[in-house]
Amino acid sequence: MSDAFTTRVLNIATGSDERVVDITGDCESFLREAAAGREGLLNVFVPHATAGIAVIETGAGSDDDLLSTLHTLLPADDRWQHRHGSPGHGRDHVLPAFVPPHATLPVVDGRLALGTWQSVCLVDTNVSNYNRQVRLSFLGGVGEA
Repeated sequence: MSDAFTTRVLNIATGSDERVVDITGDCESFLREAAAGREGLLNVFVPHATAGIAVIETGAGSDDDLLSTLHTLLPADDRWQHRHGSPGHGRDHVLPAFVPPHATLPVVDGRLALGTWQSVCLVDTNVSNYNRQVRLSFLGGVGEA
């Protein structure tokens, strides 16, 4: 693979609870190797129909607020036409319309150019799928670090 494009897949165990998982550290670790001080873009993609990627503040209650808001917008009840799986599972298939399965983020000097309180998070409301993959892809300029 060329120096201009590098990719890695993370395997994340989300368990049987709805979760917001902060993967910022994983992204930064990947970029230390892949970007090596260069400029470019980091694409974060979750190849699942029932999960998403969010850039939010974590640790101050915002992650719980996000899950609470999703419960309000997308209740886990029997209103959904998509009905296989756990009760209310149809909502999980609507989640990516609100929390998209991807984010593309700027990389400056080999580091994520996030705001002070921003974190990159996997959002998983599907309590029936305990393991997720997240693909990290760096696209950057070729050259010396």
